[in-house]
Amino acid sequence: MIDRSVIGKSMVVVPSFIRQRFTLPPALRLRISERRMLLILVDLFCILNALWIAMDTVDSLKWRPELALSYLGWFAVAASIWLVGANIFDLYDLARASNLPQTMRSIVGVWLFVLTICVVASLPILPALSRSLLFIFATIALLELVSWRLIYIRLFMQPWFRQRALIVGASRSGRDLAVALHQAGGAPSPYRGSGYEIVGFVDDDPVLHRAFVEGAPVFGNSADLFALIKRLDVDEVIVAITNRHAIHPGTMESLVACAEHGCKVTTMSALSERVLGRVPVFHIGHNLEGIFSTQETAGSRLFNVAKRMIDIGVASVGLLALAPILLLVLVANRLVSPGPLFYRQVRVGRGGKSFTIYKLRSMTPDAEAGTGAVWAAVGDSRITPVGRWLRRTRLDELPQVINVLRGEMSIVGPRPERPEFVEQLAGKIPFYRARHGVRPGLTGWAQVQYGYGRSVDDARIKLEYDLYYVRHAAPLLDLQILFRTLAIALQMKGS
Repeated sequence: MIDRSVIGKSMVVVPSFIRQRFTLPPALRLRISERRMLLILVDLFCILNALWIAMDTVDSLKWRPELALSYLGWFAVAASIWLVGANIFDLYDLARASNLPQTMRSIVGVWLFVLTICVVASLPILPALSRSLLFIFATIALLELVSWRLIYIRLFMQPWFRQRALIVGASRSGRDLAVALHQAGGAPSPYRGSGYEIVGFVDDDPVLHRAFVEGAPVFGNSADLFALIKRLDVDEVIVAITNRHAIHPGTMESLVACAEHGCKVTTMSALSERVLGRVPVFHIGHNLEGIFSTQETAGSRLFNVAKRMIDIGVASVGLLALAPILLLVLVANRLVSPGPLFYRQVRVGRGGKSFTIYKLRSMTPDAEAGTGAVWAAVGDSRITPVGRWLRRTRLDELPQVINVLRGEMSIVGPRPERPEFVEQLAGKIPFYRARHGVRPGLTGWAQVQYGYGRSVDDARIKLEYDLYYVRHAAPLLDLQILFRTLAIALQMKGS
């Protein structure tokens, strides 16, 4: 039975007349994908509306039916440039979109990116008198975007638009999820902005009944689940049980009943992938589907062939770009830190095979002669002044285009790790070797999401990002990684 005394004590259940007044119908409470789509669509409206107004100030560009195709082309180009810039500056990350300073920085970054391309592209096209429309376009676009994002943060982050979630399982997995969904320790939660509100838990352990987990009550056992989603107006049930094969048949029946009546049912690992782009290795048990992609599509083999062709083309261009960079680094090293130009290191690649990668030396010569393989540290004294610049721009990895041409690496993929660390990490982190199922890359999902690893816990988080890439590798994800890598290089945010 439902424990009504717990419901009465809970801060998440409010009187019905207040809920009727302030809570939106379930259809209007925004899900994660809907929040991202809303941001994208309104951003594009702001950009295209500003472009329309600016073009209307030039007589030759004023709207008339014969310019319809031209308008369509200009709008398509402007939208494409905006979306590229938005990916570079991570504008549609929901945690960033919910934070005013971060949102404003991202908007200004994308705005400058779009404006720069428009100015450069317009120089040979628009007469001098018409370039004033760029100023009008830029001003209106910035005002509209800033106003819209302020409205989003003020309005759509309110509880009325949040998805009300009930968690099945109040032990370690459920507790970890509750911590992640809240503001933990005053630090921004990675789930911030995802729009979830935890209304409580259910758990079949009677010891936990009437308890509170991270501020949310445990209402009862799974037999009460269907009644609870009706009473608490729940939008989504999240299953936080690591060993899903051991779920009691009665619990499964309750979950099916919830889904049958329109309540969304998901797992903790699926939620983590959807919000964070990570596979939570300590919370998936022995579920192989949570690690490997089990879907075979007609385009998967074609994607692998096309990716290899693109790797060869990009690596060939990179090899040409390497020559002038080598000259600059050679001169700088002679002045600051004499020693070899290149650094060779053994790494583990696809299928667990070892190979030698090439890097531009960023540390003092023989930096590990007396210590052996050790993790890099913040402010590592072994890194030279030139090496620090190389790492921040990620240019130290550029010689690995040679490995790409050899077929040992790809442009995009999990970064290859050293054999010493692979042995250490494989014994401590579940599924660590699963990342060797694809070619390692010059850059990867973990690199653009997290950066350098300096500990076992860092390696575990990076593995979770790598496994997400292994499961979801696709052309659009590769493009997103490349755009984000470009942004890191331009902003010198590499470690």
